[in-house]
Amino acid sequence: MYPVRKEGRFTIIELNGEVDLYYSPKAREQILACLNDRLNLLVDLSRVEYIDSSGVASLVEGYQLARDAGIEFGLVGVSPAAMQVLQLAKLDQVFPIYDTVADALEGRRAGVQG
Repeated sequence: MYPVRKEGRFTIIELNGEVDLYYSPKAREQILACLNDRLNLLVDLSRVEYIDSSGVASLVEGYQLARDAGIEFGLVGVSPAAMQVLQLAKLDQVFPIYDTVADALEGRRAGVQG
């Protein structure tokens, strides 16, 4: 299980290490459990060293479920390795991405001035 904490209106799942075919089912299970409990969710990717298509699929599934249910969902502190994969798939333009939890609480997306 990945560490989970609460901050403001968000529950935060801290993924770490490799999120691949072996580990992504655990990430998916935790993401979906939070969303099924109708919790606003941030997935912290700051400690992710590697993510493959199965890990990305877990994030996409969570994003779609949250969007359809009207639940806030975003990624926070995306590591360079994870960002590279998201950019290759052009998902950096789909997911709400925040540099920090404080930015998410204030609605300040990464790369957006203001």
